[in-house]
Amino acid sequence: MTQMRALQLVSDKELVLNRIDPPPPPGPGEVQLRVLAVGLNHIDVWGLRGMAFAKRAYPLAVGAEAACEVVSIGDGVTNVAPGDRVVPYSAQVCGTCRECLRHRENLCENVAGVRGFHIDGWARDFANHPARLLVKIPDNVATEDAACVSVAYATVEHMLFDNAQLEPGETILVQAGGSGIGTIAVKIAKSLGCTVIATAGGPEKAARVKELGADHTIDYRTERFEGVVRKLTKRKGVDVVFEHVGADTWAGSLLSMKRGGRLVTCGATSGPSGAINLMQLFQQQYRIIGSFGSPISAIARSLDRIASGVRPVIDTVYPLDDFRLGVERLEHRDVFGKILVRL
Repeated sequence: MTQMRALQLVSDKELVLNRIDPPPPPGPGEVQLRVLAVGLNHIDVWGLRGMAFAKRAYPLAVGAEAACEVVSIGDGVTNVAPGDRVVPYSAQVCGTCRECLRHRENLCENVAGVRGFHIDGWARDFANHPARLLVKIPDNVATEDAACVSVAYATVEHMLFDNAQLEPGETILVQAGGSGIGTIAVKIAKSLGCTVIATAGGPEKAARVKELGADHTIDYRTERFEGVVRKLTKRKGVDVVFEHVGADTWAGSLLSMKRGGRLVTCGATSGPSGAINLMQLFQQQYRIIGSFGSPISAIARSLDRIASGVRPVIDTVYPLDDFRLGVERLEHRDVFGKILVRL
């Protein structure tokens, strides 16, 4: 191999498809991966806006989520073999701190960065990666479905079960049910037998979310969703709110909860600031839970859930040259489900 493709930020917002040298053979404990498909997420939008919240050197290969194939292995690697399809965990966690040893890698005390955000990501043909940060893809899981897992699907898995502790038969409000993580949340909750209320922007998206299994959909552009939720639940409210929109929906999400309800949030795409009535918080005994990323175990659970039939919704698959088009659609919320890039 002489050179390989890499989609790189060469400065804030300037994205170029370059030819670069391939990585060296993998070292001890490493594998070399051929990248098969990359999933796009709002983290890519933030990265292109220069919102990395840490110093980063240019050029920087983008892409935080991928499905890959093992090409070769370094000394001491026993958990995977050449030819295996894998999902890599993109946060470069230490594996030795207290949180990592408790299998809570998303709380690692010594994380060295996230691929595609602070350090080189997956939008390139080949990459070396620690073997300990890989999860094998089951044979009956499609590669493109697996490319939705490490950021999107595992984030939802972690939110709903590790944090909100969603139970069968409960009622859940899913904000932005047509988004990448929103569609996954709707499908998972319905697979448990939950009553799902979902918001969506516009009648077309609302209809498509209903087709995924949502019991009720609300067009947030024309209706105050919190009022509709109160009516649907006979003024009781929902057990769980799946929140990731931020400022635009924050107050209404709180008003949509039942007494003792749980709100889990992982994002703030409409803005990071929202007010809260402290008397409402303690009198209603709300539980508000922040959720960031996921532990590695959530990737394995996500792949098993996909293998059982709860697949992610894929909107469009672009070639590598059109990566920026997918990011622009995310930025304008012109998407239903996930956008992927095939290498």
